[in-house]
Amino acid sequence: MSYPVTSLFAALLGLLLLALSYRVVRVRRRTRVGIGHGDQPALESAMRVQGNFVEYVPIALLLLLLAEAGSPGAWWLYLLGGLLLLGRLLHAWGLAGSSGISVGRFWGTGLTWLVILLAALVNLWQVLAWTLLR
Repeated sequence: MSYPVTSLFAALLGLLLLALSYRVVRVRRRTRVGIGHGDQPALESAMRVQGNFVEYVPIALLLLLLAEAGSPGAWWLYLLGGLLLLGRLLHAWGLAGSSGISVGRFWGTGLTWLVILLAALVNLWQVLAWTLLR
C-alpha cells in the first residue's frame, strides 16, 4: 500500500530539516563552536529551531501516516500535512528572528500542536470505529 500524502509531506519536511541542520552548521563554523552552544545566542537559537523540529515532526508524521492508512485519499490529510509544514516554517522563521515571543513562533507552535491534536483524534476515532464495528 502506498501513502502519497504522508510521503509528500515527509519529503518536504525532510528537506526543511536539512535546511535547518545546515543553518546550525553554518552558525557553528562562524562562531567556531564544535559542541554545545558556547554561550552564542545565534547558535543556541539555530539549535533549538532544529531540535524543536526533531521533537515534534516525527510524531506528527506518524499520526498522519496512521490516519492515511485508515482514510486513504482523504482531502483533509493534505490539509493536516500543509498545516504542519506551514507551522514548522513559521516556527523556524519566528525563532530565527527573535529568541523571545514572536508571531511566527506562536503560530508555528499552535499549528503544530493543532495538527498533532487533530491527527491523534482521527486515529482514536478510527480505532474506536474499527473496534466497535468488529
